Amino acid sequence: MYKPFDLTGKVALVTGGNGGIGLGMAEAMAQSGADIVIWGTNEAKNAAAVAALKAHGTRVAARKVDVANEQEVVDGMKAAVAEMGRLDCVVANAGIGGGSPIAEMTTELFRKVNAVNTEGVMWTFREAARHMIDRSKAGDAGGGSLVVVASTAGIEGAARNSAYGASKGAVMSMARALAVELARYGVRVNSIAPGWIATDMTAGAQSSPVFAEKVIPRVPARRWGEPKDFGGIAVYLASDASSYHTGETFVIDGGYTKF
Repeated sequence: MYKPFDLTGKVALVTGGNGGIGLGMAEAMAQSGADIVIWGTNEAKNAAAVAALKAHGTRVAARKVDVANEQEVVDGMKAAVAEMGRLDCVVANAGIGGGSPIAEMTTELFRKVNAVNTEGVMWTFREAARHMIDRSKAGDAGGGSLVVVASTAGIEGAARNSAYGASKGAVMSMARALAVELARYGVRVNSIAPGWIATDMTAGAQSSPVFAEKVIPRVPARRWGEPKDFGGIAVYLASDASSYHTGETFVIDGGYTKF
């Protein structure tokens, strides 16, 4: 019987998984049978996410991890493997915004955005790759999946958003490089580029009448995206259905970048 999207027996880790797109992805993977590990910096939100995910009957763990702190990423990955036994899919979703006109851009802002959005992804992927490579060398043919949540800001001109756009373009390029490097170990690496999604990060835009009048009507789907819109791609990329699909950027934007 063909059940490519059954994630029973797989373990997925989602950074920034206690809300927004990350939680939407974690929910879908849990409903498909995966055990879940959540990383987030807000322990109250972590606890709420764990409670919601456990309702689906899978094992769930959470840890307070700031991905901009290398040691916390190293320790968090070791703890996740120790508790769950393995990691089959790691989603680097944690990210922050940080807009500024270039003439007013401070070094501090640029580094703050890239510490989370670029370095945090590199450390997350490095530690996950070490685990998946070791597993492969030990004879485990299960492979693995690394996924980074980037942004359409990384492929289009996002005015006053150069630090953020630079970080997202960087991780899409990183994913392509790692897809080639890690394929021999059965590890595939892909990126996702969301468009305008209703999350805490876009709260300001969601409450703006000008934005509602000028921007959202340009989205062919004629609505904001929602975290649940990322459930399908999360399950696909975590599943055996995507075993030969690597190095790709999946644009999920309601058609915005095509209009």
